Amino acid sequence: MSTLKRVLFYFSLVSGTVLILASLLSLISNSIIWFLQILNFPRLEMLLALLGCLVLFLLCRKEWERFNLIFLAGMLVSIGIQAYIISPYTLLGSRPVESADPAFVDKETVFSIMLANVLITNTHSDELLKIVADKDPTFLLTMEINKRWLDQLSVLTKKYPHRMMFPSDNAYGMALYSKLPLENQQIMFLNFDRVPTFKATFTLPGGQSFQLITIHPVAPTPSKYPDITDREKEVALLKAGRMVGKRSLPTVVAGDFNDVGWSYNTHQFMALSGLNDVRYGRGLYSTFNAQSMFMRWPLDYVFVSSEFKVLAVERLPEFGSDHFPFYVQLALKP
Repeated sequence: MSTLKRVLFYFSLVSGTVLILASLLSLISNSIIWFLQILNFPRLEMLLALLGCLVLFLLCRKEWERFNLIFLAGMLVSIGIQAYIISPYTLLGSRPVESADPAFVDKETVFSIMLANVLITNTHSDELLKIVADKDPTFLLTMEINKRWLDQLSVLTKKYPHRMMFPSDNAYGMALYSKLPLENQQIMFLNFDRVPTFKATFTLPGGQSFQLITIHPVAPTPSKYPDITDREKEVALLKAGRMVGKRSLPTVVAGDFNDVGWSYNTHQFMALSGLNDVRYGRGLYSTFNAQSMFMRWPLDYVFVSSEFKVLAVERLPEFGSDHFPFYVQLALKP
């Protein structure tokens, strides 16, 4: 075995072993250890890295010793774990939320929502406004909004006369812009002060009503926005799930979940709420990190009850934030 081949062989062994351990540790669900929760996020990246290490190992191995066989088995199991977990988000997955062709639905039952985590330090509001003008959503949900961002987006008030606002400098401010009148609107704080959840009812032109809940739970990593090192973290998501589970209206829940759709917390939210992810069977549509070419995963979500059909799902162009905007067009069944 040449020196280069030997180096690549041992590199594949070391890297593969680390990836095997990370894959196995990522299966520990509902962990209060933030590092273990973070391992849930880059599953596609780990899958690709595992496949790369496997190819390198097979090309560089000299013979099939017992250790090599054990290592190979660990690699194949880890590849299976990662592929199985993300498979619902591929075109091979089922679609619990059925699709509809915009040409064959009643336009008075159709609406759209665009999600944009603006990044509180971002100054490219003009680029976001161009995207909003292009997509012309019925609802625009902006997150990490502070007073400066509200001022920069003030031109939207002409097209969106109905609004809910809670600006904040803690990176959890929120603003909802709507073309439809808001009914029964509430601003709730499910887990932390100054980390809002919005709830409102809307009536479509065809006379059908539904409720929209917007959330932005705190991230799983230790942070001063707010201080969450005691790890009460995703309680807000589960509280929202229990609240939605008692719904009497068709329901949409949208926002930056600060979590991936295959995590324990998100699965618990789905079980409690009875809602489904519009991504299932359609694609990952990774919205974070827009500033990285290699580490991206879906953080911004739209979940809906069974009364809705999906007309469109899109990840929109970046505008200086660390999140891509996320756009979903829905129709409420008659």
